[in-house]
Amino acid sequence: MIESNTIKMGSGSVLLYHGSKSGIAGDIKPISRKLCDFGKGFYMGTESLQPLTLICNFPNAKLYTVRADLADLRILEIEVGIDWALLIAYNRGKMDTVKGSGIYQKYACIADGCDMIIGYIANDRMFVVLDRFFSGEITDTALLNSLSALKLGKQYVAITEKACRQIEIIEEKTLDKSECDLLRIEANAFRLEGIRQSEQICRMHRRDGRFFDEILEGGY
Repeated sequence: MIESNTIKMGSGSVLLYHGSKSGIAGDIKPISRKLCDFGKGFYMGTESLQPLTLICNFPNAKLYTVRADLADLRILEIEVGIDWALLIAYNRGKMDTVKGSGIYQKYACIADGCDMIIGYIANDRMFVVLDRFFSGEITDTALLNSLSALKLGKQYVAITEKACRQIEIIEEKTLDKSECDLLRIEANAFRLEGIRQSEQICRMHRRDGRFFDEILEGGY
């Protein structure tokens, strides 16, 4: 089992946000592109700014406020840490070089039987640091210290039809051009500040820990 991460039965409901480039047509489905943080699903965030920054470059973008009913859903809640980073690595195809190995199978099967995954968002600031980790520029120690400093929001990902049927749209908002222009400026400033913080942390830990290829070769 993966330490500090739990599979549990959900209860209650939570208000979340979903950004769409052109709007939702028909029923909610777990059909995002495959190479997302936690694989194909319907992605929702705890903070509205995160989906807004992803869709602000699209002319027909819409922001949805949704209510997700968690009752009777099997949920994997994965804490921020190396398991979180390696699950993202698996879902983004970064582990394909060791396909079939023990570490590959561990993350391929981690959400088997689950309806929803809850975990931290690899936002624009964190994506830069993750990419440096996957490409072998920084170690896991530098990555984990960056994670603790960047204060990521959480995302809820419905990965089954059952979970999607328990999501209700509360509000739909179309973004106007002035909002999009402001969001682009804010998102860029947010990203640059995150990169600056991470760069300082990575310099402090450049010789500590293990690199991504070492973890894949030796297991974790």
